[in-house]
Amino acid sequence: MKTIVITGSTRGIGYGLADAFLARGCQVVVNGRSPASVDKAIRQLTATHDPARLHGCAGNAAHLADLQTLWETAVSHFGTVDVWINNAGIGHPQVMAWDVDPETVEQVIDVNLIGLIYGCRVAIRGMLAQGHGHVYNMEGFGSNGRTRPGITIYGATKAAVRFLNKALAEETEGTAVKVSALSPGMVITDFITDQYTDDPEGLEAAKRIFNILGDRPETVTPWLADQVLANDKSGARIQWLTPAKILWRYATARFRQRDLFTD
Repeated sequence: MKTIVITGSTRGIGYGLADAFLARGCQVVVNGRSPASVDKAIRQLTATHDPARLHGCAGNAAHLADLQTLWETAVSHFGTVDVWINNAGIGHPQVMAWDVDPETVEQVIDVNLIGLIYGCRVAIRGMLAQGHGHVYNMEGFGSNGRTRPGITIYGATKAAVRFLNKALAEETEGTAVKVSALSPGMVITDFITDQYTDDPEGLEAAKRIFNILGDRPETVTPWLADQVLANDKSGARIQWLTPAKILWRYATARFRQRDLFTD
């Protein structure tokens, strides 16, 4: 029975991954910024899963000390950590880079990049000590080098993820630790819609593309969980929305009516 730690897993993709791993018999440690969010996720997940295989630990995924506590809590409760997923991330309003307020810039970099580096540090050091483990870092828009006006700061942090994954896979080569990437594609959660809070017209305009290329978490996360559990290769890139799938969806869009924004 594998133990999975997922940062930022009280909602969205992270919560979906927690649910999927539990459904596959794993032990899962969920993490969120506040105790209230963690408690809520635990209550929801234990409604359909064995409480003995689930644990929670609140903490800020941008803070080294909190991430170290997350590791120690997981090991104390379950004995080991087999998979650590750096999923926590935040976005920003879709405005030009020079109009993103400095506080938001710092928050995005702190969580998406510095927190990711700290998460890797904690997990890799812990896994080297225990003699095994696999770290996964979450890619996003910008990881493949693409650019788009309005998402520059976020995209820059995700571009760094691709480099970090490759470098860490090289640095851990020959050790008992593996480092890989998860690329979930365009998953429709509050993470995306919150970026349009001040631009409802922009969201309406973007829905056409979202409905072609996007998916709900419950569609993507079970597939990602299966791939993680099956993968034993370091440097892997587990990608849901492949170029071939993108082409197929555009080609068939006129025949498929999808509305991901209606419950």
